[in-house]
Amino acid sequence: MLGIFRHVWVGGFPALHPRTHLVIRLRAQRNEIGVHALRIRFLDDQDNELLGGEGTVQFGEPPAGVTDVEAAAVLAFDVPLPRPGQYRFALSIDGEPAADVPLSASAAPAASL
Repeated sequence: MLGIFRHVWVGGFPALHPRTHLVIRLRAQRNEIGVHALRIRFLDDQDNELLGGEGTVQFGEPPAGVTDVEAAAVLAFDVPLPRPGQYRFALSIDGEPAADVPLSASAAPAASL
């Protein structure tokens, strides 16, 4: 998983950050061909799940001589941010933790005139 940005500024809390995109690229070996369970959770700093979803990913047979197979997805979320602080997207595959992408949120500084 890639994190292009790691921090968001919002006008106040609680907030909803619209259309947050998460790009996932999964790589598997030839012996992992088939369907695998995928789970994505958006967690706060206390590991409370604020948003989540489950699905599957399927790795197909690669061409002869190719040992790695890949799958990719672009997911869009309206991310709830109840308070300033640290958050993370947690990805698991077949029930095993696979990766985390951190995200922090703060209130935007007041504009001075």
